[in-house]
Amino acid sequence: MSSDVYSSVFLILNPGSRGGKSHASFARIHAAFFARGIAYRYAVTKSLEDAEILAREANLAGCSTIVAVGGDGTINRVINGFYGPDGARLSEQTRLGVIYTGASPDFCLSHGLPVRDPEKAVAALARGDALPIAIGRITYADGRPRHFSCCANIGLGAQLARAANSGIRARIGDKAGTFLALLSTLKHWQPIDLTLNGRAHAHIYNLSIGKTRHIASGLKITHALTPDDSRFYVLRIQNRIGRHLLKLYTGASLPLEYAERLDIAGDAEVEYDGDADGRLPVTIAAAPGIEVIGAKR
Repeated sequence: MSSDVYSSVFLILNPGSRGGKSHASFARIHAAFFARGIAYRYAVTKSLEDAEILAREANLAGCSTIVAVGGDGTINRVINGFYGPDGARLSEQTRLGVIYTGASPDFCLSHGLPVRDPEKAVAALARGDALPIAIGRITYADGRPRHFSCCANIGLGAQLARAANSGIRARIGDKAGTFLALLSTLKHWQPIDLTLNGRAHAHIYNLSIGKTRHIASGLKITHALTPDDSRFYVLRIQNRIGRHLLKLYTGASLPLEYAERLDIAGDAEVEYDGDADGRLPVTIAAAPGIEVIGAKR
């Protein structure tokens, strides 16, 4: 066990995760910390923006462990709080912990973390074992950097994220809600034209760029990346979208490309780790990684 895990533990709790059901787990979380005698501080967010601001402040204060309590959106905002406006890490020593209380567990499934089991999550934090995870950086035309740990999507993914985050997943479940949101989105979606590293690609439904196997609400990609690989996988869906989606839901192999840097231009929105944010053009490249407590290979 790493003794510095206890030196300054800060929990960022998002009661709005899982359609507002996340707060029901807070009492169990506090009890689990109390039972193990772990001192900690915490703050409750009013918005996802709060999660990022709090994480940034905790990094600047030299906090040893910042724990995201919520879903993939909360985790992503906390991760972005590990970086400054220039994209550099704010504190090389600060590590990330996760207590999952959200709707779509892509981050936890990708890194072997407990899902909706606060006691197991706190036990993992208490052990203190950590592994670095790869992080991607999206840089917009105005120089603004954003970071993601699972997958970024250009095209259909942004509209799908907006539809899936409308509340349907909270009502009928993550996979079913996302699937219905996907069917609704496909009714009105028109393929787009993109330029990828200077090469034109027509009739694109979606472009996925990522590091992990789990990319969104039950969708999985089989890829050849190792944990220390500096590259991203790139999946272009241009035709036979139904066939591609079936393979994504079953985790079957799809034709992938690999790249260390991607310059993407066109007229389309950007989505990363479940949230739509900004438009093309963007550059995607590797960012300094983050150590995650309890992560497994």
